[in-house]
Amino acid sequence: MATKVLVVEDEVKIAQILVDFLTLDGFEVTTIHDGADAVLQIKNQQPDFVILDLMLPNKDGLTICKEVRQFSNVPILMLTARVDEIDRLMGLEFGADDYVCKPFLPREVVARVKTILRRTAVIPATANDEEVTKYKVILLNLSRFQCQIAGVEVELTPVEFRLLNTLITRPGIVHSRDSLMQVCYLDDRIVSARTIDSHIKNLRNKLSQQGQEALLHSIYGIGYKIE
Repeated sequence: MATKVLVVEDEVKIAQILVDFLTLDGFEVTTIHDGADAVLQIKNQQPDFVILDLMLPNKDGLTICKEVRQFSNVPILMLTARVDEIDRLMGLEFGADDYVCKPFLPREVVARVKTILRRTAVIPATANDEEVTKYKVILLNLSRFQCQIAGVEVELTPVEFRLLNTLITRPGIVHSRDSLMQVCYLDDRIVSARTIDSHIKNLRNKLSQQGQEALLHSIYGIGYKIE
């Protein structure tokens, strides 16, 4: 079955270029040209991937991304023509997986989509060969890409999942921001140290919601650990 990609882009020509190149690579592509109904369409269509423009009529891409992350971990690639937004995008606090600046090469976008899909793929598994990581009340099922905290299923973004898995695999060990960046971003992209701080903040909030915020520790000037 073809991977379903939803392109949310108000510039019709740009959207059509993406449709053409993605279709050539075997993707099944649909488009939306307005931000107003984007969240509802994502809920209804349940695409495997979303390409989301930052500047959209009626509702901007950041708002859409934040709302989608309330119910879905679908991979999201942001498109932006605003250079001044890059610092905010680098933080990825809103839950996107990556971004591309306009103007872009269509083949670059297709390559990014494939890379993100590989990075976030859920590996099918049987009950006998599922790979799990456990620490105290945290249970990560790597095969199913599922997280349980104190018995409650918690949705994590792909970066948050890799971050938490790294920390609980070696509890008590302090991980530097640089080492965490290498683990969380598998495509060697350049990100700032505060990118990890943003993900840690989001992860701590999710632990806090289950009463487990005390597990995650910040070590001033060095990095983070779980203990």
